[in-house]
Amino acid sequence: MSEVTLMLQAVERGDASASGDLLPLVYHELRRHAAGRMAREAVGQTMQPTALVHEAWLRLIGNGDSRWQNRAHFFGAAVEAMRRILIENARRKARLKRGGNPLRVDLDQIELAAATPDEKVLLIDDALERLEREDAEKARVVVLKFFVGLTNQEVAENMGVTERTVERHWAYAKAWLFQHIQSET
Repeated sequence: MSEVTLMLQAVERGDASASGDLLPLVYHELRRHAAGRMAREAVGQTMQPTALVHEAWLRLIGNGDSRWQNRAHFFGAAVEAMRRILIENARRKARLKRGGNPLRVDLDQIELAAATPDEKVLLIDDALERLEREDAEKARVVVLKFFVGLTNQEVAENMGVTERTVERHWAYAKAWLFQHIQSET
């Protein structure tokens, strides 16, 4: 068993010092995943990779109900936490943009713009949730590749499938998401 898996088991048993010992073991990889995802975020994104890692860590460890089968399960949970944080951030920005402190503008003087990056993230999340209901494994490939930035090989290792399976799922999911998003816009 890897050192990470042993630490995860200690956290699950309630060992108070285990979570403190676990963070240095996983921080670099969590930071790499977050940085990869943040590099693809829209310009003007206010969240930094370090903040994303810390927020995900608090969600994973903070509730005290931590149960992971192994290293891959832990990183899968971390990836999902990061994805949810980014979605919540996009929703919050969209709410603020349409909320309080309105400014009156003459409609003849404005130009209509395409969907903002945050709105695109919400469209993708909505489509991804629908794909997840239809085929959870293909949706997981999208989360790991799109939101985390893993390679096909890393996704295959994380999911316990072959690279070829990841390639097939990715091709299907991209086409499915594209078709769904096109029908929504």
